Amino acid sequence: MDASGWQPEPGWRHLPGAGPATAGVWSATVGGREVVVKRLRVPDPHDPSGVLVPGDVNYWRRAADVALSGVVADAPGLREAPVVRVDEDTEGITLVHERVERHDAPGLWIAACLGRFASADLGRHPWLARDQLRSRLGLVERRGGWRTLARTPMADVADHLWSHRTVWLDRCDALPQVAQHGDPSAANIPGRAGDGAVAIDWAHLGRGPVGADLGYLSLATREDVDPLVEAYVAALTPGLVSVDEVRTGARVMAVYTALTRLDWALARVADGDGALAGKFRHPSVAPYIYAMQRQVGQIEALLA
Repeated sequence: MDASGWQPEPGWRHLPGAGPATAGVWSATVGGREVVVKRLRVPDPHDPSGVLVPGDVNYWRRAADVALSGVVADAPGLREAPVVRVDEDTEGITLVHERVERHDAPGLWIAACLGRFASADLGRHPWLARDQLRSRLGLVERRGGWRTLARTPMADVADHLWSHRTVWLDRCDALPQVAQHGDPSAANIPGRAGDGAVAIDWAHLGRGPVGADLGYLSLATREDVDPLVEAYVAALTPGLVSVDEVRTGARVMAVYTALTRLDWALARVADGDGALAGKFRHPSVAPYIYAMQRQVGQIEALLA
């Protein structure tokens, strides 16, 4: 919630899920319509400088610019929930979207939706995100890299992948660059509209390596990367890319994201009492270890 004058209206129900630039999310009824209200706050001097750079993955007002532009209001495969209104003031921006009825969608269907969305024409808006994975690994680098993973049994593997990150990032830069949601977890793709999906949280919309969205999705689905790749490729515009190109983009995003998340989770408990190995079953760590273990095949492919 903003510390200054703006406040949510009485009766709004607070929802979980707020990013760095988000002051809060609420469900409400406006004019007889069930809506979701998100409040974006204007950055303060203590925020990272990237939040003020339109192309940076963490640009603070991208979700508002997406809503105002209508660029994904009717995009193929994946579209934004209908925008009710966008209100801007000196303290921030209030986004109001229609509430999306949730459907439990299988990962293969979402992968196909992402494949169709890859061909969307997003135009040349300066606020479209770029270099998503490179930017996030740059933040990790400024914190000293995967320092906590270096204290685990997978230290050698982590060191090899970290030292070769630029090689894989450059290889991804050479892949076809396509439209990407940027944060396509199943939780952010809750609805259906015709043969496509309705997505929320468009704060990372931009262009990136083909398959990158798919790799991100694979971290939160029951399906492994390979069947997701097959569904994604089948939905792509014929001749746009090869299966190997999609697999590379997905593999690099999945592996480097999974290891970054695991290092972050371990770092949060590392300074407590007891050996680090004894904390692998900690409830705030175990899910990230499981996610990493699911990527063993993809890790081995990058090591090779």
